[in-house]
Amino acid sequence: MDFDIPAEIAAYLDELDRFIEAEIKPLENQNDNIRFFDHRREDARTDWERGGLPNEDWESLLFEARTRADKAGHYRFAMPEDLGGKNGGNLAMAVIREHLATKGLGLHNDLQNEHSIVGNNVGVLLMAEYGSPEQKEEWLPLMLAGKRGFAFGITEPDHGSDATHMETRATRDGDGWKINGAKTWNTGIHKAQYDMVMARTSGDPGDGTGITAFLTPLDAEGAKIEEFLWTFNMPTDHGTVSFKDVYVDDTAIFGEEGHGLQIVQHFFNENRIRQAASSLGAGQYCINESIKYAGKRKPFGKALSTNQGIQFPLVELQTQAEMLRALIQKTAWQMDKYGAFAVSDKVSMCNYWSNRFCCEAADRAMQVHGGLGYSRHKPFEHIYRHHRRYRITEGAEEIQMPRVAGYMFGYMNQQAPKGVKSVTGR
Repeated sequence: MDFDIPAEIAAYLDELDRFIEAEIKPLENQNDNIRFFDHRREDARTDWERGGLPNEDWESLLFEARTRADKAGHYRFAMPEDLGGKNGGNLAMAVIREHLATKGLGLHNDLQNEHSIVGNNVGVLLMAEYGSPEQKEEWLPLMLAGKRGFAFGITEPDHGSDATHMETRATRDGDGWKINGAKTWNTGIHKAQYDMVMARTSGDPGDGTGITAFLTPLDAEGAKIEEFLWTFNMPTDHGTVSFKDVYVDDTAIFGEEGHGLQIVQHFFNENRIRQAASSLGAGQYCINESIKYAGKRKPFGKALSTNQGIQFPLVELQTQAEMLRALIQKTAWQMDKYGAFAVSDKVSMCNYWSNRFCCEAADRAMQVHGGLGYSRHKPFEHIYRHHRRYRITEGAEEIQMPRVAGYMFGYMNQQAPKGVKSVTGR
């Protein structure tokens, strides 16, 4: 067994580092762009006059970084070659995501926005997989250019983790459909021109089938953004949207009628393993910074690093990091070899424990750094506030752990959920 990072991935990390130093760091430091990453970051990123939405200058900076990364051939790494990508697999993406997060806050990788020089382009991949020929022809060029996108209308005000019990419905109306209902936590809805609205079109609550995805224009009559939800980390781009007799025709159906959950499930495991790797990287950054600070800080005439009260908590965290890294990379490798649903239990283990680990590492870094660690002049509070979100989103701990138990005790099989086609079995 060879546990070394494959040579081609290691070489690519070096290439990314050179690109960051040559292109991204200079951009990060010009025109006071560093305000988006230093102690002013939350205030600089947030347009308080527009209800807490992301500042236009902030989003323009992210787009410029993305454009440079795309021009250099990095942004589309995980996409197939016919979309200009490099067919980057799950192991490569896990290693890259950890590597970039371990560098700390910066324009190269800002997880609060899912921004990175190596993109995690779920929308594009879904369109390439499930879009009709007409949808692909219209959408893909615009999506790849950053000129069109859709938000994910899945979660509802009264329904979160169990998407099969959604109340939003679409009923036949002539040659089209009328959508009625509401969605919340629609991330990116402030800029998205469309919402991928999941609505029940047949069947009963709890059924895995009978839910259809509709690419719904947000400027349609009856569609309304009701509010933007302020969060632990600001700015906010998480909206609540209502739909009242919103009419769409059959061309708005995304994927197969009645099989919308297949679209949702398709990239869940890929997202979760990549997000777990990012949390691991951010947690490792907190450990690394704490070790450096403990070696320099000398209260009462000796370095903090000589005290077991400082050493032992960091030893335990580093032990967790090493075990997580092994499990994440093994799981990602197995996903590449056997398919995304072949190791769903391991993906859930990686996801919930990595998120918890990151929060604990950020909290410990604050403690080691004392008052400075609690201040916004260090990034630990930002890391904690952001990664605390992932213990709820992408499948809350209380959802991931029963999934693992289901596999352990034989209540679930290593395959797609009932009513949803398996990626590997299609």
